Amino acid sequence: MIGVGKTTLTGKIAKHFGSRPYYEPVGENPVLPLFYRDPKRYGFLLQIFFLNKRFQMIKRAKRNPHNVLDRSIYEDHLFTQQNHLDGNISNQELAIYDELLANMLGELRSMPTNHSDLMVYSYADFDTVLSRIKKRGREYEQCDNDPQLQNYYYRLWQAYQKWFAEYDETPKIKIDLQTYDLANPNNVPIVLGQIDDAVSQFNV
Repeated sequence: MIGVGKTTLTGKIAKHFGSRPYYEPVGENPVLPLFYRDPKRYGFLLQIFFLNKRFQMIKRAKRNPHNVLDRSIYEDHLFTQQNHLDGNISNQELAIYDELLANMLGELRSMPTNHSDLMVYSYADFDTVLSRIKKRGREYEQCDNDPQLQNYYYRLWQAYQKWFAEYDETPKIKIDLQTYDLANPNNVPIVLGQIDDAVSQFNV
């Protein structure tokens, strides 16, 4: 979920394993602010932009063990599906997106790799997510005076929980970033210990 603390966690996991973090292109994304202003016009373009960038990143990340992405290509469909349900993406656009995603996943699954992947699902309750979105201060993300945007966030938050429950592409672990807020340095070794345990269990 946006605002939950993925970027912070990604950096700490990568440093812990001595590997490279790969971050979602937000600051250099010219479409994202346009989407927040007019989602019906830019919904499909935004999802294609993100899909392309995630495909590039995951191919680079797969070259070495323990590289970390703050978002996965597997979850990209969740956002596209939500935009389709909200009327921002047409049936035809969704079909084009689904075909493109299937082609990309087919290529990724055929790539040689000497390790398994681990999906780390970062969780916090909805009020905590909203407070963190507000705290990081991206103007186009703020929903204090925009109930429609807040409802969109809530639908995503709900959809993520269902998505994680059904996700079975790789081993997975849920990290509670509300209980173990990474702003408290005492929580960092606890969270990294949970990651270590999962890596050891799944022989990543």
